[in-house]
Amino acid sequence: MLLTIFTPTYNRGYLLQRLYESLCQQKVQNFEWVIVDDGSSDDTQNIVEEFQKHGNIPMHYHKQANAGKHIAINQGALIAEGKLFFIVDSDDYLTEDATAIIADKYKLIENNESYAGLSGRIGYSKTQYIGSQNTYEDIHANALDFRFRMKIQGDMAEIIRTDILREYPFPSIDGERFCTEGVLWYNVALKYKFLWFSDIIYIAEYLEGGLTYNNFKIRKNSPEYTLLFYSDFSRMPIPLLQKIKANINYWRFARFSKRTFLNKWKEVNPLLSLIGFPVSLYFFIKES
Repeated sequence: MLLTIFTPTYNRGYLLQRLYESLCQQKVQNFEWVIVDDGSSDDTQNIVEEFQKHGNIPMHYHKQANAGKHIAINQGALIAEGKLFFIVDSDDYLTEDATAIIADKYKLIENNESYAGLSGRIGYSKTQYIGSQNTYEDIHANALDFRFRMKIQGDMAEIIRTDILREYPFPSIDGERFCTEGVLWYNVALKYKFLWFSDIIYIAEYLEGGLTYNNFKIRKNSPEYTLLFYSDFSRMPIPLLQKIKANINYWRFARFSKRTFLNKWKEVNPLLSLIGFPVSLYFFIKES
């Protein structure tokens, strides 16, 4: 099987119908649908079981104790039978030609081990991009170059090789529920590149209550994951300005961690912190 379409969900059963219908309408049925329920208390399981009764697409449902989207992704990677792994959130859906485009583009790189996968674009609609409002010829680059050298902005629809996803599992930190997916994409970028194409294959809505909508609050409540990301990111081969921004954000969220100041100071570049720490005090005043 070429593709595992993976959906992590938490109390979003009422939204799954639209995604399910978009999968049934795919022109190329080269995929399975894996759903990991992150401890929902609604009727998600009953809704998924009704989909399974239809027998329209291969499906796997797994329920876990609430641990966060990143741990659900780890579990999904273990279940997946597809060569490629495509994360599609429960409140989003795919264009009807998404899997056909993925299959066609993947033929260009499938025998090249230097590629971790490929990525299309996410849109508010089939014609309105989220982020950079431009089309481009296929780009062959790692995620860091794509973002910071070519300066393409906006959420992307990354499809990664399942074996590589298993190679880079998200860490588990007791008591925290949010780890940004940047921990995955930017660490993978140190070794692998992607084929980036500009077709919109994924339609997103940022609903109230979602991860994007509550970005600051969620990061604040998972400070160790947040500090892990910004400390790693500040050491990556990115422009100096981005390193400074990462350091500022490190100190912006450091106040929510219970670790000692000295422990935190040692985790990041002290020269950058001479800028980042004072600037972070502005956010302390603003966000208090």
